[in-house]
Amino acid sequence: MTGTEHLTVRREGATLVLTLNRPDARNALSLAMLVGLYDGWLEADADDTVRSVVLTGAQGVFCAGMDLKALAGNGMAGQHHRDRLRADPDLHWKAMLRHHRPRKPVIAAVEGHCVAGGTEILQGTDIRVAGESATFGLFEVRRGLFPVGGSTVRLQRQIPRTHALEMLLTGRPYTAREAAGIGLIGHVVPDGTALAKALEIAERINACAPLAVEAVKASVYETAEMTEAEGLAAELARGLPVFDTADAKEGARAFAEKRPPVYKRA
Repeated sequence: MTGTEHLTVRREGATLVLTLNRPDARNALSLAMLVGLYDGWLEADADDTVRSVVLTGAQGVFCAGMDLKALAGNGMAGQHHRDRLRADPDLHWKAMLRHHRPRKPVIAAVEGHCVAGGTEILQGTDIRVAGESATFGLFEVRRGLFPVGGSTVRLQRQIPRTHALEMLLTGRPYTAREAAGIGLIGHVVPDGTALAKALEIAERINACAPLAVEAVKASVYETAEMTEAEGLAAELARGLPVFDTADAKEGARAFAEKRPPVYKRA
């Protein structure tokens, strides 16, 4: 497993847990964190024993956005990672899930602040859980900035446009209950339990056939902007091959024999 000084990686069964680990700066994005994040997404994609990913933050905070000192040119922790960015100038966008979509389901477990770049990364995740005291928001316009992590494109596709525009144009904070009410997150849980809930959801996903899970996720995203006819055709192309897999046959046998299935990605 990889990781950096600002991003820890650990396994919980078939789930890879990525933890933003810079609590002294409210887990603000650093170069070391971005490198670790991107490596984590690649590790999850490459390892067939990983069936889901949970993204969370250390010490009760998810992510307070970009390190503004670094943005102003005052340096950034983890300078030794800069060669990675020079070699791949798109690395930071891939890390923030702007230009990369992991094959495996990604579940966000949010506590505390999830604002600016934190809310932008959130939009790249698939399932979202938050503690009831969590805070969300896109504060960029209040600072004379633009949310270039994808929010002017993605947010209106994930929540009603009126709510997307209010969040983008007012730069105000949103409570977890408000975020759930507009559809930005799916679960609000007692503070301190978001990670446990996310791992619970991950375990349910992990118990399903991995090839089917990955195909379903891919189909949802690739058909999102298609016409219905185009989407239905693409769904068949993506979905029918799943029926020919050994996993599909195992699922049918297990159902008939009234036992838990044992899937092998075949």
